Amino acid sequence: MEASPATAPPAVPHWLPAGAALAAAGWGANQFTPLAAVHRTQEQWHPVLVAVLFTAYLPGLLPGLLGGPAADRFGRRRVVRAALLLSAAASALPTAASSSPAAVCAGRLATGVAAGFALSAGTRWLRELCAAAGRSGAGERRAAYATGAGLAGGALAAGMLAEWLPAPTVLPCLVHAALALLALAATTCAPETTGGTAGAPLRLGGWCRRTVGHPRFVWVVLPASPAVFGAATVAYVVLPPLVADEVPGYAPLFSGVVAALTLSVGVVAQPLAVRLHHARTARATLAGMVTVIGGLLVGALAAYGDSVALVLVAAVLLGAGYGLTLGSGLLEIARLAPPSALPSTAFLHQGAAYSGFLTPLLLAVTAGAAPYPALLTGMAVVGLLCLWVTARFSRGNPP
Repeated sequence: MEASPATAPPAVPHWLPAGAALAAAGWGANQFTPLAAVHRTQEQWHPVLVAVLFTAYLPGLLPGLLGGPAADRFGRRRVVRAALLLSAAASALPTAASSSPAAVCAGRLATGVAAGFALSAGTRWLRELCAAAGRSGAGERRAAYATGAGLAGGALAAGMLAEWLPAPTVLPCLVHAALALLALAATTCAPETTGGTAGAPLRLGGWCRRTVGHPRFVWVVLPASPAVFGAATVAYVVLPPLVADEVPGYAPLFSGVVAALTLSVGVVAQPLAVRLHHARTARATLAGMVTVIGGLLVGALAAYGDSVALVLVAAVLLGAGYGLTLGSGLLEIARLAPPSALPSTAFLHQGAAYSGFLTPLLLAVTAGAAPYPALLTGMAVVGLLCLWVTARFSRGNPP
């Protein structure tokens, strides 16, 4: 007997448009990485200026973290759709203004806002759509894969477009704008979810004493947090330009490949954090920090020897460290925070992790005082100190 229309499964899964929105937002967030190589090599922009433009994403991303509470108040689909529209406009802005530094900076800022709102609200939306379909356990995994695919695919596609097609700073942005609008159209008929928390504010009072004041948060979670995106940005923002002379004519493509490799390894490594996680130790966090330190040291060797191969090895290690520290940090937060305070605590953890986006700018500003191999080695030494602090306090302060 054929299923009735009321019980027949939908031709397109309800969660797929939300996944497409996450991928489109991630694509826009990371397409600047290979385009920065074009600005450096073809337009001769100063490395510090390029680092400033990359970091301009951060001031927009931080308020974008309020996308979760905004989605609780206004609805998941509405917030995601508004963010997709902003993401498309942010990509089109530099092309309309001839890719001037001011236009690129404004576009990066708007991209940060759009990505923050789309990723935070879209992740909740996708989880709840999967739960409504009886697949609660698949929501988090699908959200991570969709976001990771967008981040990695956006960098790789932008690098390929910039390398082999004309208008290298314009065409990739227009392609993303079109994809964001397609994702916007796909979400038109996607069902809304409520999540049961409409109007819930960020709780910035009692949870501070209960969670943020806990020694495990102070001495285990926070020391590892900047390593999350610090590791990723060193891999795909800092290292590729240092060996650009070894890949003449292919700097944008190489930058996109390194970014895609880093983020793909990070997505694969996140489930490993769950397996390493232990109730009485911080071994997942420690493993991530050790991997990041190893990646920094290999990156220093790559910069010293102008080695393309070592940059790829460093990208794998730093990508794995990014995935492990991100996954372990979220697991620690889930153990420390009561359910009512979990969104607020995760908000603070994300803010601490996003501080790693400042790493390329800090290295570019200090590059005149010391060569990059020395700076990267110094970062590894700081990482060792943080590793010692985390190891020292992890066993004595169980949640």
